[in-house]
Amino acid sequence: MLEDLIPRSADMVLLITGMALFLGWGIGLLAQKIKIPQVVGHIVLGVILGTSVLGILDTQTLDSLVFINFLALGFIGFDIGGELSFRGLKKLGRPILWISILEALGAFLLVTIAIYVYTRKLYLALIFGALSSATAPAATVDVLREYQASGPLTTTLFAVVGIDDGLAIAIYAFAAFFAKILLAGSETVNYAKVILLPFAEILGALALGFGIGVLVLLLVRKITSRGTILIFVIGSILVTTSLANLLNLSLILANMAVGMTIINLPRYGRPDLFEVARSITPPLFILFFVLVGARLDVSKLSSLGIIGLLYVVFRTIGKQSGTYVGARIGKAPSAVSRYLGLCLFSQAGVAIGLSIETALEFGAKEFGSAGVELGVMAVTVIAATTLIFQLIGPPCTRFAVIKAGEAKVIKRK
Repeated sequence: MLEDLIPRSADMVLLITGMALFLGWGIGLLAQKIKIPQVVGHIVLGVILGTSVLGILDTQTLDSLVFINFLALGFIGFDIGGELSFRGLKKLGRPILWISILEALGAFLLVTIAIYVYTRKLYLALIFGALSSATAPAATVDVLREYQASGPLTTTLFAVVGIDDGLAIAIYAFAAFFAKILLAGSETVNYAKVILLPFAEILGALALGFGIGVLVLLLVRKITSRGTILIFVIGSILVTTSLANLLNLSLILANMAVGMTIINLPRYGRPDLFEVARSITPPLFILFFVLVGARLDVSKLSSLGIIGLLYVVFRTIGKQSGTYVGARIGKAPSAVSRYLGLCLFSQAGVAIGLSIETALEFGAKEFGSAGVELGVMAVTVIAATTLIFQLIGPPCTRFAVIKAGEAKVIKRK
C-alpha cells in the first residue's frame, strides 16, 4: 500500500505545481491589466491557495517544494551580481555605501527606540530593531525585471539589496549578543563567536562565490552554445546554493559573488551567461512567489498588536530617512535620493530566518520565560508584517522606477 501512495503523492504535487504555474501566469496578466506588479498577484494567489484560505498548498506540499525557494533565491542572487559591474558602480560607489549603511541602521535605531519606549524592555527592542534592518531582494528584483528598469536608481537598488543581506546578519548578531547579556548575564555569552561569526559568514559566502565564479569562467571561456552555457549556469547556482546551505552561509550573497565574478573578471567577463539565465527564470519566479504567499498566515494579522504597528511604522520611516540621508551625503543623483527609499519595503527570507533563529536561541533555559516570550513574539510579528510589506513593497517599487523615468516597459500586450 505504501508503495502505491508514494507515486500518487508525487503525482499530486506535480499536478498542484503545474496548476499553480498556470494560475500564476493568468493572475499575472490580470495584475498588468489593473497596473500593479505581477508579483503582488502571485503572492495573493499563494495566500488563496495556501493554508490561510483553501489549503490546497498545505504544509506537506510546501515542504516538498522547498527546493524551488532555494533555486529561485540562488538565481536572484546571481542576477543581482550580474548588475554589479565595477565599471557601472564606479560613479555610484560612494552613495551605495552610505545608503546601505544608513538605511539599515536607520530602521534598526528607530524601531529599537520606539519599541523600548513602549515596552521598557531593551533586549526585546534590540531584537526587533535588528530584524527590521533586513530587506528582501526577491520581489524588488522581479519588479525591476518586469518593467525592464535601468538607470542610476536601478543600479543603486541592485547594489543596496545585495549588500543589505550581509548587513542585516551582522546587525542581528551584535543585537542578539547584547540581548543575551541583558537576559542572562555576560558569563553565558561566547564573545569570540558573536564578534567573529557574522564576518566569517559574510566573507565565507563571498569567497565561495568568487571561487565558483572563476571556475565557471574557465570552463565556459570557449563555449558559445546556449544549451551548454545553461547547463553551467544552473549547475553553478545549484552547487553554490547547496554549499552555502551546508556551510550556514548566505546563499544570496554567495550567488551574488558568483555573478559579480562572472561580470567583472578582466578578459573573461561573460555577460551572455546572464541573458541565458534570465530566459528560464519567469516560471521559476511565478512558483516562488506563489509558494511565498502560500506560507503567509493571514490570521497572524489579528495578533499584530502595538509592537507590530510600531515595527511597521518605524521600519518604514527608518528605511526612508536613512536612504535619503545616505543619498544626500553620498551626493547621489536626485532620482536616487527621492525614490530609492520606496523600493526598500519588502521583507521576507532573511527577517523570517532570523526570527526563527531568535526563537531557537532564546528558547534555551538560561534565558527563562522572557526568552521564550521573545522568540514567540519575533516569529509572530515578523510573519504578520512580512505579509504587509510583501504586498505594499512591489507597487512602491513600480511607482519609484516609473517616476524616476527608468521603466522601459510600463504596459505589455
